[in-house]
Amino acid sequence: METIGWNDFARVELRVGRIVDARVFAEARKPAYVLQVDFGADIGVRKSSAQITALYEPEELIGKLVVGVVNFPKKQIGPLMSECLVTGFYDSNGDVALCVPDKPVPLGAKLG
Repeated sequence: METIGWNDFARVELRVGRIVDARVFAEARKPAYVLQVDFGADIGVRKSSAQITALYEPEELIGKLVVGVVNFPKKQIGPLMSECLVTGFYDSNGDVALCVPDKPVPLGAKLG
């Protein structure tokens, strides 16, 4: 495992957001959803493609708090311009489980 310095970690903007919309990303090559994530007044709502279809249905995602990286450059994924990266962990089956706070925190709060 490569080690990094604190300054490297501090440059990554990991923020809390709330999923406000989730729909099937029909044009994606691998099964995915298009998420709209509200990161609060300072950052706003950002779109993301998330390959989380094995463990989640779109309707159960609405209102869920998630941790996302908001300072990566935008990335074109098919017809979607992804504006953030929603984080998660691979389970023993290789499916992605979302990284979520276990208590309520303000939208836009930075992981630190």
